[in-house]
Amino acid sequence: MFNRHIALLFVSHRYYPRPAKVATCMMYTLAIISLTCFVLFSRMLQAEEITVHHTQGVTRVPVNPRVVAILDIAALDTLASIGVDVAGVPTLNYPSYLAKFGESRYRKVGSLFEPDYEALNALSPDLIIVGGRSSPKYAQVAKLAPTIDLTPDFQHRVDSAIAHAQTLGNIFGKQAEVARRASTLRASVDALRARTAKMGTGLLVMTSGGRIGALGPKSWFGTLYNDFGVQPVTRKLDEGPHGQVISSEFILETNPDWLYVIDRDAAIGEKGASARQLLDNELVRQTKAWKAGHIVYLDPVAWYIVGDGLTALQSMADEVSLAITRTK
Repeated sequence: MFNRHIALLFVSHRYYPRPAKVATCMMYTLAIISLTCFVLFSRMLQAEEITVHHTQGVTRVPVNPRVVAILDIAALDTLASIGVDVAGVPTLNYPSYLAKFGESRYRKVGSLFEPDYEALNALSPDLIIVGGRSSPKYAQVAKLAPTIDLTPDFQHRVDSAIAHAQTLGNIFGKQAEVARRASTLRASVDALRARTAKMGTGLLVMTSGGRIGALGPKSWFGTLYNDFGVQPVTRKLDEGPHGQVISSEFILETNPDWLYVIDRDAAIGEKGASARQLLDNELVRQTKAWKAGHIVYLDPVAWYIVGDGLTALQSMADEVSLAITRTK
């Protein structure tokens, strides 16, 4: 197009340039054409989109979005693990390996439960990610920008977390990083399952506010059983995500070989009796788990706060494997 316009200009003015001037014009023309092609190619890359299937539907998402807002700490965990930075994050007390996201350079766009719609709108994100606690706000948030929901499948958390990580890898061009970390995680989980298959029965409990709750395979924390292979001491538990409130008598009655413990108060910074204090009583001390030294106090932040990021899940699998080794 540019060459034709130049030619017409020359002819209309009966101007026939010398060869040197023709060469100069050609050089300028080629330079402008090259620059135009580069700009168009850059715009094509910026405009490229992929279709993402997620927990609440299907969304067209830009490839390598420049401004990303997150309201899900598990997704933030995974993005950090594969080297992707973000602009907007929730307000919370971050674990040490995610501590930088508490700094002021990261715009705070709400909590894990409630988005700050004004802050999100001011940020003008190219992509918003919700999941877990923030997933009920998906419809409202999706009005502001392309939004995906990465809420996990609580019955298959490892597979679900890896699938979500692969989605993020496709969006940000980090497929190789995801594949490497996913391979390590699967190998760790497979090795752990081979060990727990021979370790007898287990019971997962969570303490909070002076109470004890038993968590079964269908709870939010069923990954201990479903993914890590611990044999539940009983399946007669409420199937709700939070499990059911129990007493120390229940622990003695079921009498697990291993007792796994999450201290919720420690995870959220609440004061009160610790899990160790609550469980150190005459009844629990009579159990097989206590007598064998098979009481495993799990990292409450990884299990209760984060839960599904690649780093957190790797830490959880390693933690249980190490506990088995130490107390065997």
